[in-house]
Amino acid sequence: MLGWFKKKLSGKKEEAAAEETVETADRVDAGEESAPSSTPGTLVPDEVAPPMKEPAESDEPAEAEEQKKPQRRSMFQRLQKRLGKSRNHFVHRLDNLFRGKKKIDQELLDELEEILITADLGVSTAMDLLDAAKDSVKRQELNDPQALKKVLRDKILSFLQESNQPAELVLPESGPFVIMVVGVNGVGKTTSIGKIAAKFARSGQSVLLIAGDTFRAAAIDQLKIWGERVDVEVVAGPPKSDPSSVVFDGVAKGVAKDYDVVIIDTAGRLHTSVNLMEELKKIKRVIGKNLSTAPHEVMLVVDATTGQNAVSQAKLFNEAVGITGLTLTKLDGTAKGGIVANICHELKIPVRFIGIGEQVDDLRDFDPEEFVDALFSVGEESDSV
Repeated sequence: MLGWFKKKLSGKKEEAAAEETVETADRVDAGEESAPSSTPGTLVPDEVAPPMKEPAESDEPAEAEEQKKPQRRSMFQRLQKRLGKSRNHFVHRLDNLFRGKKKIDQELLDELEEILITADLGVSTAMDLLDAAKDSVKRQELNDPQALKKVLRDKILSFLQESNQPAELVLPESGPFVIMVVGVNGVGKTTSIGKIAAKFARSGQSVLLIAGDTFRAAAIDQLKIWGERVDVEVVAGPPKSDPSSVVFDGVAKGVAKDYDVVIIDTAGRLHTSVNLMEELKKIKRVIGKNLSTAPHEVMLVVDATTGQNAVSQAKLFNEAVGITGLTLTKLDGTAKGGIVANICHELKIPVRFIGIGEQVDDLRDFDPEEFVDALFSVGEESDSV
């Protein structure tokens, strides 16, 4: 999600800068005096500002790219390690099943079905994977049991890619990009907000956090601590105040101060609580009173360790407020990584971020291919953190 957002926002700023350059050039052509602007980033025509010297040829870009490769490799290795429990629970069991087998028979397919169903892929997703394997056998595309692993890998990747729809996130024509974050108690929602804010801030965007969880003073304090930590402003009201009122004031400030991103925390609530879900609907309506197109993203944070219960949460929150993106936390502490494929396949809701540890950088932008590569990888088998 973040990469797409940065690209779109950069495009908007470039368009604005280009328009300003044309207007300035028109004034110069008309004989108007023009002084170089002190506004950061303002472009000044060559007639006013001295031309910049062309940089000497250098191999620095190539060297910088070479330096990034070890860093990307290191981050991928970290993802491999953090998915170790899920890999042991699923991929290693596949390897043990296929090892030494010379042909694909009914006994092997029955054992494969058991592994798929117990891997937190969900019955429906597991059956679709099994059907894909059987179809490949029937078409005589394979007869080597080891080749089944690639069939399953490619099918899981297709599930993740089908739901990966970053282009549906549309920035508003004016005003901030507003993210409303929801979830049940204890999933790591406020911590995830702090880490997402850090990502946007590091990419150069101005970020405003709104403490919409007014029921717990600790939640307000936690968000303020994150605000100080990543150097972004936090709008908060007194404990027990009306969350809709706090959110209304916060969004109004985000619009008035022209923030790039506004992220709204909401109180954790059971997805089965009708009254609390109605309150969430009200908060969503209030957000739109200051910016008619907002919220632009309704992000559900789910704890991956809950397995299939995460699917139930996603379904009910989606019915109430229309979920547009998911953040899955605690993937490093569970063997239930298959839940990612199940949610994407069943609900067609894109995963934006995955949490694989406690550090700020351990909230990763979700890349379907990278995730599947790390899950099915061999070589870096250490599961230590």
